[in-house]
Amino acid sequence: MRFLRQRLEGMVIVAAPPSDPRRVFFGAWVSLEAGDGERLRHRIVGPDEFDLAPGYISMDSPLGRALLRKALDDEVTVEAPGGPRTLTIVAIEYQPPERPFTRPPARS
Repeated sequence: MRFLRQRLEGMVIVAAPPSDPRRVFFGAWVSLEAGDGERLRHRIVGPDEFDLAPGYISMDSPLGRALLRKALDDEVTVEAPGGPRTLTIVAIEYQPPERPFTRPPARS
């Protein structure tokens, strides 16, 4: 219970897109393209939400951390089971969620 209370105290409701929607922030849908042409689409969510829907990834995951604050056409490289993988950001979208997302508190 103590853990949950501490988490709730620091939660922030995110109901609007960021001031710069051309960059990747919490709640963004990010479309990526790999060097082989494979396309991926992920939504950046909090660590408690990533398993709620297909395509959701935690902002604390290696890919989530690599994408945060990046812009359209930026490349990110992440470690994958088969070795490093470079992906290019081809789209960033902010859609109003069915319900507002709750951003976890900043880590200190």
